[in-house]
Amino acid sequence: MELRQLQAFLAVAEELHFGRAAERLHIAQSPLSQMIRSLERELGAELFARTTRSVRLTAAGTALLAPARVIAAQADVARNVVRATAAGETGILSVGFGGASGYTVLSELTRALADHHPGIELDLRPQTYSGEVVDLVSRGLLDMGIVGLPVPDDVATETVRHESLLVAVPAGHPLAARNSVAAAELADKRFVVYPAAHGSIVRDTMLVMCSGAGFTPTIAREAPDPYSLLALVGAGVGIAVVVASTMHITVDGVRYVPLDHSPVLPIALAWRRDGAAPAVRRVVEVLRRLPPRVPADE
Repeated sequence: MELRQLQAFLAVAEELHFGRAAERLHIAQSPLSQMIRSLERELGAELFARTTRSVRLTAAGTALLAPARVIAAQADVARNVVRATAAGETGILSVGFGGASGYTVLSELTRALADHHPGIELDLRPQTYSGEVVDLVSRGLLDMGIVGLPVPDDVATETVRHESLLVAVPAGHPLAARNSVAAAELADKRFVVYPAAHGSIVRDTMLVMCSGAGFTPTIAREAPDPYSLLALVGAGVGIAVVVASTMHITVDGVRYVPLDHSPVLPIALAWRRDGAAPAVRRVVEVLRRLPPRVPADE
């Protein structure tokens, strides 16, 4: 049984006239009659009682009417889903992110997508940091992700923020009341950091900054996400170098102190340059329509 046969059957059943049904299907009457006869042979029953003056459904034809309509409707749904997916109007995209920049950007992007492309869903993958995102996107295991720049040529990007660095310290810490702090003043402090294996751009920048100030930081603990990291800071386990977006996260017992001569980190949304899912284009279009993203410390 073919879909076109069921569509022919439905046209005749609803018009009860072979000529009008043929016009509706944009085919000649003879091929339409052949499709109906072929369907009747396959089912082993006459579907229409025909005379020179009328066409009416038989009992078998009446029984076929409801399931034929269900099948035709399901075919329309399948056709529409495929077309919408190919056009990038629907789909589920996996998005990796880690750190506060990702939370800030993706919350705004998710709200905008709900308004402009409600058929696109972001499957958010937290605790996926820059180096890991680049690797997974390059291998086609992740659709998109938040990264630090630069990235390899096979990964396309759209810059979403420019982040300066702060030092998160316990509320009672001697640095908590300072207006700013130099990197060299952190030499004797214990640090809470993101895991090395995840490829965090903040961790890498912190290590370069400390090396430039003449010391290797003492790492007290690692934390998988900004909330855990700040909780450890608030508990007095150590201090942490964080991006300015982290200030949007309020944790009891934590204060933020600007870092003198902080480097500026460009943060971007990344996706595979070749072979990206069609919905990725729509996400990037929405991202580009969002209000300008000024440096996070302005």
